[in-house]
Amino acid sequence: MSEQITTTDNAEQGRFEVHVDGVLAGFTEYTDAVADGVAVRTFPHTEVAEEFGGRGLSKRVIADALDATRAAGSMVRPLCPAVAGFIEKNPEYADLVLG
Repeated sequence: MSEQITTTDNAEQGRFEVHVDGVLAGFTEYTDAVADGVAVRTFPHTEVAEEFGGRGLSKRVIADALDATRAAGSMVRPLCPAVAGFIEKNPEYADLVLG
């Protein structure tokens, strides 16, 4: 039986969440601001629960978060090492990084 993996933007908590079969497995936190007239989403922290490790869930939630950020027309400040590393390994997201 395959797992159902979903991601959601929990704006109230300021994070994108990844769920496995309805159970919260991890998240990447964000804050939104405007700097010099530019919408900026800062990603300070990402974590996946230990029991869900090794399944690529951090990559999934980060990719979905970056896709949503692009769709919202915001730039990205990747303070979280996981987000910065993901962008480095996936150059199609490099244009989102704030100068």
